[in-house]
Amino acid sequence: MIIAVDGPAASGKGTIAKALARHYNLPHLDTGLLYRAVAATVRRLELDPTREADAVAACDFDELTLADPVLREEEIGKLASVVSAHPLVRAALLQRQKRFAHQDGGAVLDGRDIGTVIAPDADAKLFIRATPTICARRRHNELISHGASVSFDQVLADIRARDTRDSSRSTAPLVPANDAALLDTSFLSIEASIEKAIALVEARRRKEG
Repeated sequence: MIIAVDGPAASGKGTIAKALARHYNLPHLDTGLLYRAVAATVRRLELDPTREADAVAACDFDELTLADPVLREEEIGKLASVVSAHPLVRAALLQRQKRFAHQDGGAVLDGRDIGTVIAPDADAKLFIRATPTICARRRHNELISHGASVSFDQVLADIRARDTRDSSRSTAPLVPANDAALLDTSFLSIEASIEKAIALVEARRRKEG
């Protein structure tokens, strides 16, 4: 079974995807880490993230990079949104994601184009969303807990800019798949969000079965 979980930053999609993977005993891939690895490589090599050729050159990163804590930095997240807008970068990472999705037994993947591009044949598709203010509050609390010094207004501005960039790019924009179940987590607890997500997957399985 393939489960596609899409949505904007800090909507809760990562937490939900991991919970679904545990519930159904499936491997999980946070595809955003691939783009963060490209971004981290761009920064390490002092390349220009706005130049497609530079970003593509950074796609040949070592697999160990995916476990590097630097990938969770807010600055890397911003750079990841920039490099992910390049069509050739998305093409370079496409097959890696498709292979993961279509491995024996299936998988859970979360990102921004799983249900539309990576696994349009997924058995269940969820699009997780929350208001920009809620997303920013979650991200701000996370950053503060890790010792970062950043204002809420700056985080909110970054969230809005990233969502606009991801939704308006020409290649694989952040949009719900036509057959995706929508889940708004704005006013749901983590537990309630996970419970609702499992219910939506089960509903899709019953419909397909």
